Amino acid sequence: MSYVVNGEELETGEENFLLEANFSDDVPPVIAEAEKISLTDEHWQVINYLREKYKEDGQTPNFRNMVAELDEMHEGVDWKKKLYELFPNMPARQGCRVAGLPKPFGKGGY
Repeated sequence: MSYVVNGEELETGEENFLLEANFSDDVPPVIAEAEKISLTDEHWQVINYLREKYKEDGQTPNFRNMVAELDEMHEGVDWKKKLYELFPNMPARQGCRVAGLPKPFGKGGY
């Protein structure tokens, strides 16, 4: 499978993750539609957070670290619960896929 964004075909690999990160804001709506997700401002908060972490660290955080960091950044939200509402199919993985990032690697938390 691949995604077509503005006439450009973006290659995917295992589990339909992009092979290369794409930070265009046109990408998440296309992938979200394929995932049957209607993007909201809260989705974009998570997408932007994941993209920034990827740019900084070359990878995305595992679920536990993701919850902890989002809790610090946006107090008053139960991010563990919220992430499952936003990305019900394994939030750390589905969030990365929708954000236009490559498949996360590592053990546990994904």
